[in-house]
Amino acid sequence: MSSRDYETAPVSDQLGLPNVIAGLIGDLDELRAGKISVNDAVARSMLAKQIFNGVRIYLNGAKLLSDSAQPAAVTQVRP
Repeated sequence: MSSRDYETAPVSDQLGLPNVIAGLIGDLDELRAGKISVNDAVARSMLAKQIFNGVRIYLNGAKLLSDSAQPAAVTQVRP
């Protein structure tokens, strides 16, 4: 398996992490401004925590698969 090019296609963008982080920043701003309750902020942060947990599992699985991947056997096709 070829190595992933993190410079041109970062996995964080593929998984939408910048949006999650921007959402958390917005939630903190809304909490400080009194627009949402503490319970709302906690619920949103718990959801983000689960998203990050899923990302961790995804990355660990991708690493496990790429570490144990072997090249495909090349076979000759007969006419």
